[in-house]
Amino acid sequence: MLDQRAENAAESQGFVRDYLLYLLAAASDSVSAEFHTRVREHGLRVPEWRILACLTDEDGQMVTQLAVLALMEQSRLTKIVDQMADKGLVKRRNDNRDRRRVRVFLTARGQDLADRLVAEARDHEAGIIDQITPERSAALKDVLSTIIELHGGMKQPGTPAKVLEGDHE
Repeated sequence: MLDQRAENAAESQGFVRDYLLYLLAAASDSVSAEFHTRVREHGLRVPEWRILACLTDEDGQMVTQLAVLALMEQSRLTKIVDQMADKGLVKRRNDNRDRRRVRVFLTARGQDLADRLVAEARDHEAGIIDQITPERSAALKDVLSTIIELHGGMKQPGTPAKVLEGDHE
C-alpha cells in the first residue's frame, strides 16, 4: 500500500522532481548558494572556502588528500592553493618524511578567516536544521553518509576526486 502511494506520488510529479540525484543536487545548490554569498563577501571563491574548511579540520594535509576532501581534481587544487598562497592564506611545505610530497598549512591570516567562516557555516547549518528538526537532520546526514560510502566517496589519497558540475568559480 505504501509503495503504491509512493509510486503514484512519483508519477504525479514526473521523473525529474522525484529523481534522487536531482533532489540531492537541487537541495545542495539552493542551500549552498545561500552560504556561498557569505563566502564571496569575505573575498573568497567557493573552492578557496572548501580548502580553508578542510585545513581547519586537519592543518598540514597532503595535496592529494586535500583534493579528495575539497572535491577537486588535484591539478585544479594545486593552482588554487598557489593563488591562496599569493593571498597569504596558506603555505606549501615539503613533507618531512618524503620531500616529494607537499603539505598545505594555514597561515595566521588563513586560520583567522577560516575560523570566522566555519562559525558562519555552523550558524547557517543550524538555521537549516531548525527548519527540518534535529532528528530529521541527523537522519538525513546518516543517509547521505551511507550513500557516499556505498558509492565510493571520500576515496583514499591519490584517487582523483570528481569535480562537481556547475562549481567552477
